[in-house]
Amino acid sequence: MPAEKTLDQALAELRAVIGGLENAVDMRIEHQRQNSEVEGEVRRVHEDRAQLAQELDQSQFRANRLEEVNREVSRRLVTAMETIRAVLDR
Repeated sequence: MPAEKTLDQALAELRAVIGGLENAVDMRIEHQRQNSEVEGEVRRVHEDRAQLAQELDQSQFRANRLEEVNREVSRRLVTAMETIRAVLDR
């Protein structure tokens, strides 16, 4: 009987170790899946950031261009008003 008990104990320990190994493998697989999801999310955030940076650059360019056009229109209006005053003063 002691040999059978020892064998039964060894088998029980082996089952417990195998169960622990299976749990560790499952946890590792889940961890890798979560890492993959996080990496995908980080990649999407970087892509969004790049797109937003490009849109911001384009908006800044348009704002600068509008500011230049506004200055030119203002300059021309002042010139036109001065010309009208000069004509009216004659």
